[in-house]
Amino acid sequence: MKLLRNLYLYSFVQALMFIVATAGFISPTPVYGEDSLWQALIGGKPTLYLRYRFEHVDDENKNKDANANTLRTALGYRTGLFYDFGAYLELEDVRHLGGDDFFDGVNGKTQFPAVIDPEDTEVNQAYLSYQGLDKTVFRAGRQIITYRKAPLHRFIGTVLWRQNWQTFDAFSVANQSLPETTLSYAFIWNSNRIFGEDNSLRSDTEMNTHLFNAQYTGLAHAKMEAYGYLIDNQNEDEPGVDFDELDSTKTFGARVYGAPPVTENIRVLYQAEYANQSDFADGRRNPGDDREPNDSDYIHLQLGGSYKILTAKVDYERLSGDGTYGFQTQLATGHAFQGWADKFLKTPRDGIQDLYFTVSATAFGAKFMAVYHEFWSDNLDYDYGSEIDLLATYTFMKHYTVGLKYADYMADNNTQNTLRNGGSLDKDISKFWAFAQLQF
Repeated sequence: MKLLRNLYLYSFVQALMFIVATAGFISPTPVYGEDSLWQALIGGKPTLYLRYRFEHVDDENKNKDANANTLRTALGYRTGLFYDFGAYLELEDVRHLGGDDFFDGVNGKTQFPAVIDPEDTEVNQAYLSYQGLDKTVFRAGRQIITYRKAPLHRFIGTVLWRQNWQTFDAFSVANQSLPETTLSYAFIWNSNRIFGEDNSLRSDTEMNTHLFNAQYTGLAHAKMEAYGYLIDNQNEDEPGVDFDELDSTKTFGARVYGAPPVTENIRVLYQAEYANQSDFADGRRNPGDDREPNDSDYIHLQLGGSYKILTAKVDYERLSGDGTYGFQTQLATGHAFQGWADKFLKTPRDGIQDLYFTVSATAFGAKFMAVYHEFWSDNLDYDYGSEIDLLATYTFMKHYTVGLKYADYMADNNTQNTLRNGGSLDKDISKFWAFAQLQF
């Protein structure tokens, strides 16, 4: 399967490069119409994304601190339309600058804390699109799939905080024929994960996954979303694979959210979301596996307000767990949830409850954010710990952004946390980042 997938991508890239190359030899004498191949090719748009980041990690589990200097470069080209067909090709490269005093998942430096930004060069996106039907877009190939505003990709995302982004080999369609409604479907046969092509166990996940998403924005003060995500991972039987990380699950849920105005300068913020998750396809149960079937829940409640440049809100999230299995979000941008220290990218077997308070403001052209989390288990109701997250970013001339970011997870050393999560959730960790990026 992997060989066929690589041949498919190679053939796609070669075909696209051939079209671009041969177009340059077309005689300039003829007059081309707006729908010609030549106009589609020269009327396209290049894209460029550069991000340098310094990351420092102080992990109580390690004797040494991690210091990582990495650079992400993503260069792409999006063609114009030719009889409603278009194409996009994007190459991605991740480089280490200076020393490798961190564990990137493949370099073997396990004496350092993990910073999962391995060096890698790959095709990040390569897809064909078709827009010949009214208010409908089809895509086939390697692509980004998300259904919510970045970075809050609760279930399906790019993991955009890491330098090697997650993309999907997939067929997708989005339709907006109904008023104020977007209906989306995707079939994914491979997830290109953040761990890089040199990580033999975690680079790709072959799957037969179906994604259904519907969003309605026609109400004055409420937006609604319903979804069904049927994730059928094909790698579950491979030796060394973490089953909880790659579980096959089906998740159905809905949310309602909005920001109704109270006065000219004051708005109320609210959100309510519920989802249920259970086994899908072979699920977790292989021959000889006598664990109970998965039946877990997700709840997210939010209430807050904004006044001019200031926003404050309180959120409660619960990912249930029964002591054996916790509600998982395998394809999410997990860094955006349960604290930026990334202690809970994988939901613990006892689940998690997260009560967090967020204050953000815009001043002097910069954005500031502070978040405080309290974490405790769903099963047995014991404390995991707390976390403070801080962020400051400044964007200028539209395309340039610089920022500082900090996360400090303070573990609770109670007996239950140590016995059930010893060496992991009962250990402190702090992280600091400085970054600069440009995007065209």
